[in-house]
Amino acid sequence: MPIYEYRCDSCGAQKEHLQKMSDPQLTTCPACGKESYSKLLSAAGFQLKGSGWYATDFKGGSKPADSTPPCQGGSGACTPCGAN
Repeated sequence: MPIYEYRCDSCGAQKEHLQKMSDPQLTTCPACGKESYSKLLSAAGFQLKGSGWYATDFKGGSKPADSTPPCQGGSGACTPCGAN
């Protein structure tokens, strides 16, 4: 469930609320009780845990270097061709 951040325009109270995406937006301030509570626009944050595709395909680190050297004689990689 996402965490939404709200702020009251009347008293300035600010609080985070854990809500389902289908839940209606909150409008009543829990601090002062006025109907001036509104959702703020904030960056979403999440953390992936475990051993899924993101850990093997997108996790940091460098890719292994290509073990075949480029052809010194001209075009593309080749097996030892002796192109001189």
